Amino acid sequence: MRSTIPPSSFAESIGAPYNQDMARGFESKSVEAQQEEAARERNSPRPAMSPEDRIIEQRRRTLELTRTRARHDLSRATAPAHKRMLEQAIATLDQQLRDVGVGS
Repeated sequence: MRSTIPPSSFAESIGAPYNQDMARGFESKSVEAQQEEAARERNSPRPAMSPEDRIIEQRRRTLELTRTRARHDLSRATAPAHKRMLEQAIATLDQQLRDVGVGS
């Protein structure tokens, strides 16, 4: 049996505003913690990077993201040839990361 009271007036009809009894701790504390962390990161002094260092850092990040994607694809691959191709790609990316100066 469905109620004939429209949803907008249902809360009013029972005398309680929406979410009155809901605890307000976890979400607001999480947001507050994230905001504090972001503020700390903005205010912490970072050493200035040279243009060469920025290029190296960008290359490292790109390689790491590509490797992560390849590992994910490998975990879902079913064809043996596709798995071999992804394993070879990961090995190549690992070597490139070592060349950039990051161990795998």
